[in-house]
Amino acid sequence: MTLLETIREPTQIHGMTPQQLETLAAELREKMIRTVHKTGGHLASSLGAVELTLALHRVMQSPHDRIVWDTGHQAYAHKLLTNRWDRFDTLRSVGGIGGFPRRTESEHDVFDGGHAGTGVSIGLGLAVARDLKPADDPGRRQRIAVCVGDAAMGSGLTLEALNHLGHVRRPLLIVLNDNEMSISPSVGGLSTRLNKLRLSRAYQETKSATQRTLPRVPLIGKPAFGALAWAKEGFKRSWAKVGFFEDIGLTYIGVLDGHDLEELEKAFEAAFDLDGPVVVHVKTVKGRGYAPAEQDAMSFHGASLPPIDLCVIDPTEEPLPAETASQRKPKTYTQTFVEELVRLAEDDPRITAITAGMPTGTGLQRFCDHFPERFHDVGIAEQHAVTLATGMALAGLRPVVALYSTFTQRAFDGLVHDVCQNEAPVLLGLDRSGLVGEDGTSHQGMFMLPAMRGLPNLVIGSPKDEQEMRDLVVTALGHDGPIALLYPRDAGEDLADRVGEPLPMGRGEVLRTGEDLLLVGFGPIIQRLLAVADQLEADGLAATVINARWAKPMDEALIA
Repeated sequence: MTLLETIREPTQIHGMTPQQLETLAAELREKMIRTVHKTGGHLASSLGAVELTLALHRVMQSPHDRIVWDTGHQAYAHKLLTNRWDRFDTLRSVGGIGGFPRRTESEHDVFDGGHAGTGVSIGLGLAVARDLKPADDPGRRQRIAVCVGDAAMGSGLTLEALNHLGHVRRPLLIVLNDNEMSISPSVGGLSTRLNKLRLSRAYQETKSATQRTLPRVPLIGKPAFGALAWAKEGFKRSWAKVGFFEDIGLTYIGVLDGHDLEELEKAFEAAFDLDGPVVVHVKTVKGRGYAPAEQDAMSFHGASLPPIDLCVIDPTEEPLPAETASQRKPKTYTQTFVEELVRLAEDDPRITAITAGMPTGTGLQRFCDHFPERFHDVGIAEQHAVTLATGMALAGLRPVVALYSTFTQRAFDGLVHDVCQNEAPVLLGLDRSGLVGEDGTSHQGMFMLPAMRGLPNLVIGSPKDEQEMRDLVVTALGHDGPIALLYPRDAGEDLADRVGEPLPMGRGEVLRTGEDLLLVGFGPIIQRLLAVADQLEADGLAATVINARWAKPMDEALIA
């Protein structure tokens, strides 16, 4: 029996020795890699968060204390430590363990996540509720931590929450897991000494006393306090690079080695002892323990794993199951969308492309490779993406915004007020539309279609196959107004490539005729309707199949 298999509650790791913790970290990584090798999943982020997960659970008493995982990509080790290791092989499968935290799975999961940038707001809400409890209530001493990735830290929602947190100053630990150098680290001996100083209770008490008393000293008090504040700010900006967080009222500690368990525990424990919100900035290696990374002995010293071809596991945004990764598949709708976009952009310099932190998932990295000066990755900022596109369109460009359908929900005000109200010629590519299966409830892509049907001036289409995808891209970029194309993550029908041709706006097509039944579809589901029609024909029923193609405007004459 492994050490991991003995753990039923995370508090069991409190008494473990350093050697046991090292063994447990290796077992956690092995379990993740072997599982994702079969099921797919967000592997790399969780591999990099093993030590910080152990450190949080070592200084906290979950579920009394609360850990919020922003987005949830980093939470696999948390799931394994909270009595789900024996079901972890069912990850991302029907009836199995979800890919993100789920309250129905465990009392240790605080919030059903999946979208980036929500963690600090949730954590602050929990802190407000905690601080309203009676002084003698044990819940008043609850520790609350939020683990946020560096990409999510730049989202608008996170920045709004940080601004509010700095104002109300509720005790809250924010662990900034920096695994891609999106934020410049402050390194060296000076940073280390400053971190130790800030973690000192004596420093915090002296700082508070100075702020209270020095301005009251007759004659010299206020000038002296002002001079000290000026010197502190200049020193901070010149050397420590902590200005942003401390300027809005948060104590900043960093950058720490995110794989040094002892250092993390000391920092988290000290941060909880401080009065007010604290950001602990840790640097982790995304994919730590993953075979390709293990080749660098200076940076990686991962677990020793039994032989397994880990190279088939894709550590990017959406890893594929190993057994399908090497098989040839027809082009996906995403690939076809971008291929046609690149082809048209070669002849039309007005075409620009925008995504919100997902250049790989949306396929727009290919556009960036061809036209870097016309490509914009705005980070996790979907509303900015669509409003930015509106400005471009009003200035004569032809912007294309490619987002996952589920994340487009965050940009809805921008769609209504900016894109549609201004009749801006913006092409919205809504990837992962419809049902998304193993990605779970947080990533379902069926909500935007009914939401957009009522928007003024917006045209909505969806292709039945990859060839119609090309046609719709050509049609959309020739339309002088806003248009949304909805398409799934799936592969197409493996049809021979041809360049796109414009289609009549708002016109569907009859694919087969029959006298007994009428089947009307929108998008790739047409392929299933054709298969159903074949089955019905075998049973003696003749069905008409109509490809509606457009959800707005609909071809009412054809359907009638």
